[in-house]
Amino acid sequence: AFSKPILHTGRMTTALPPEHQAAIDEMIAALRLEFEVEMAMTKDSVSENARDMDIAWLVTCGALVFFMQAGFAMLEAGIVHPKNVTNILFKNMIDASIAAICFWLLGYGFAYGDDKGGFIGGSNFACEDIYNGAGDPIGSDGWEGWFFQWAFTGACATIVAGSVCERTKLEAYFVYSIVLTTFIYPIVVHWGWGYGWLSAWGAYPDSDGVARPIFKRNTDSNGMIDFAGSGIVHMVGGFSGLMGAIVVGPRNNRFDSNTGLPNQMHDGNKTLQSLGAFILWFGWYGFNCGSTLAISGNAANVAGKVAMTTTISAASACITATIIGRFAEGHFDVSLGLNGILAGLVS
Repeated sequence: AFSKPILHTGRMTTALPPEHQAAIDEMIAALRLEFEVEMAMTKDSVSENARDMDIAWLVTCGALVFFMQAGFAMLEAGIVHPKNVTNILFKNMIDASIAAICFWLLGYGFAYGDDKGGFIGGSNFACEDIYNGAGDPIGSDGWEGWFFQWAFTGACATIVAGSVCERTKLEAYFVYSIVLTTFIYPIVVHWGWGYGWLSAWGAYPDSDGVARPIFKRNTDSNGMIDFAGSGIVHMVGGFSGLMGAIVVGPRNNRFDSNTGLPNQMHDGNKTLQSLGAFILWFGWYGFNCGSTLAISGNAANVAGKVAMTTTISAASACITATIIGRFAEGHFDVSLGLNGILAGLVS
């Protein structure tokens, strides 16, 4: 049934009948197609696993940042006079709650919505553009992004509570918290992390759609890069606290009326101060490491480097503040060491 042998490249082979060769070719094509389908499914599965890992990473880090609210509460409760502890705890509680509602309704849209002239976002209010299945087939729907950014918003707002503690009515503080979490902080976020005029992403693309940051409006400029919010979060909270302190003024009897020198105030509860500072240090790993916004790919290596840098920064600042306090005041002061930790973490 077979034809005579034929010669190919120096060795003898036997030519197959056309119908047999066609069957083999059809089998090879089917196997190749099946292999390509399996490879595509494997690639999709890997992408889905990477997406799930990134979402879990962001949710976990966001929860750590939210836990910093407990750190702020304990730190500030340990600083104020015992009669004002309930007031400061109430402010910490309401900050997180007001931030959640205001940032959901308007703030997130102002921060990350479609750019309006490089100044403010103008879409995705009440997270209307986030829905189940928005990330099909393998992308993220985006819920975790709002959660992580809300935790940042609450942290920024709570910074001010300590700046104006013991001399601000709750009603006035509510108004401040609403304004900061709805307008002030989200707009600054849009400037730096959205598509605003300071952003590395660039607010003003050229005719080809290429982003051009405002500084030079060419490819030589990277715009402003703020990895974990030292400017966007901590500077905004710090300046807001400074403005609040200027407006409300010092505590009653803070300074001697004759000499103008500061009077000795309540020394505080060192236990609560220490507990609060260590909770904040713990939560800061979520704050800084989570700012990779992902854990898949090489982002895990970056997160590890950030964790080491955060640790060294806090530890060195603690030692420096402690030594300076020893020589400046003649004795060791745990409060100065704790303040050093926070300063190192912010920097």
